[in-house]
Amino acid sequence: MKTVRLRKIGNSFGFTIPKEVMDKYNLTEGNELHIVETKDGFTLTPYDPEFEAWTSSFDKTNRKFKNTLKNLSK
Repeated sequence: MKTVRLRKIGNSFGFTIPKEVMDKYNLTEGNELHIVETKDGFTLTPYDPEFEAWTSSFDKTNRKFKNTLKNLSK
């Protein structure tokens, strides 16, 4: 388990992600990370859970109306 220490940056707080973790998850400077609150605390992830929910809904609709969408595209 890796640990980090919070540091005051202006009116906010921040922390540094260790290089090994950056490399493991293919993160680079400027990447956007999302904080997902859970019952046990929070998770920091590069994946947007709201966008993932949207794409999941789109995929369901796309599968359901595949033939209709194909005919509309003609």
